[in-house]
Amino acid sequence: MARLSPDVLRLYLVTDQSLTRGRGLAEVVAAAVQGGVSCVQLREKHLGTREFLAQALKLKELLAPHHVPLVINDRLDIALACGADGVHLGQSDLSLEEARKLLPPEVFIGWSVESMDDVLHSAALPVDYLGVSPVFDTPTKTDTKRAWGLEGLAGVRAATALPLVAIGGIHAGNARRVLCAGADGLAVVSALCGADDPRAAAERLRSLCDEVLTPRK
Repeated sequence: MARLSPDVLRLYLVTDQSLTRGRGLAEVVAAAVQGGVSCVQLREKHLGTREFLAQALKLKELLAPHHVPLVINDRLDIALACGADGVHLGQSDLSLEEARKLLPPEVFIGWSVESMDDVLHSAALPVDYLGVSPVFDTPTKTDTKRAWGLEGLAGVRAATALPLVAIGGIHAGNARRVLCAGADGLAVVSALCGADDPRAAAERLRSLCDEVLTPRK
C-alpha cells in the first residue's frame, strides 16, 4: 500500500459542480486550496468520460504546484489517464484488491465504510484510509446507510488504526466535535463548493483542523 500521512487528509475537498453557483469548478478549487485545502477529490457523477478526464487533467495541473494530491472518485481509468495521486472507492465500486493490482504502488486508495463490518473487514484489505460516510445526514450523500453520528465515528476510531476521513453534513459549526470524536480529516462538499467565499471558508475549517489535530502528533 502507499505510505500516506494523515496530514494529507486534514482538509479534504470533495467536488460537486452543481453546488458552485455558476462559478467554474477550477476557480472554486483554486480558492479553497489557497485557504488551506490539503487534498481534492474529483467526484462528478454526471460527467461523461471525456469531460471527466478533461476536468481531471485541469485540476491535476492546478494542484501540482501546491503539492495537493488529486483523488479520483470511482474511476480507475480516469485516475490512470490523468496521473492521479489517489482513488476513492465505495461499497459498490471495483474491489480494493482489483484496484490495487491495476494502480501504481504510489497511488493511495480510500474506501467508504458504512457499517462496523466494513471497518473490521478493512484490516485485511489494501486500503490506505477510510471514509466514514456519512457522519451526519446530508443531501450530498443520499446513496448510503443511516448516519454514523459522533458516537459511531468514535467507535470506528476505536476499531482501526487507519486514517479516518469524516464526510457528510460537516461544516464549521460541527467540525470541532467531529475531529474530537476521532477523525484525522474532514471531507467537505457544500461547505466549500457552495460557500460565498471558498477561500475564507477553507481558512476557517483548516484553522479548526490544525488547532485540534496538531497537538495529537
